Amino acid sequence: MTGRKASEAERREQIVSAAYAVAQHAGISGLTLRAVAARAHLSHGLVLFHFKRKDNLVRAVLHRVIASTMVLQMRDEIEAIPSAADRLHGLLRCEVERLAREPRQMRLFLEYLALGARDRGIRRIVSAAVERYREGFRTLAEEVLRAGPGAVPDVTPDGLAAVAMSVINGGAAQAMLDPRGFDIEAYVHAGRGLIDRFAATTA
Repeated sequence: MTGRKASEAERREQIVSAAYAVAQHAGISGLTLRAVAARAHLSHGLVLFHFKRKDNLVRAVLHRVIASTMVLQMRDEIEAIPSAADRLHGLLRCEVERLAREPRQMRLFLEYLALGARDRGIRRIVSAAVERYREGFRTLAEEVLRAGPGAVPDVTPDGLAAVAMSVINGGAAQAMLDPRGFDIEAYVHAGRGLIDRFAATTA
């Protein structure tokens, strides 16, 4: 008696999951159809049938990388904090800690960022993801700036959101490069001081 044949959607998911695992260990350059087939325990021909060429797999993995890095995760306990400034600081800490725990995903995201410099399609996908991530901070930045006039003139919600995002991604990159030497507590504390300086608040 033979088992149930996997649907096309199930097979594609199996292949993308295998491709993501390969990319985490070998990077984009190691993301070959044969390596993915071996990881998925499928034939090279079956992987080729579903994805035709490596570029299609590279894009499929990119969406998974974005989901693990450039999707803002606002926890309920942070959302419940009354002060906008404290919510921003809580979100900052959670995101730095989350991305610092996922160095392989962050490394992959940076690889895609570099790849986007010469691949317009990749650049569009990455740019849209970064903009959505930044948008997640923009409303909160507006609240923070309304609560204080700002010690630095002409700080906008977009500007403050960009600073917060830079602190988060910069921390994640440093944690990836120097996991033992990177002090998350000191980094988050310094990041809070920087954002408080822009927002002119110690709330």
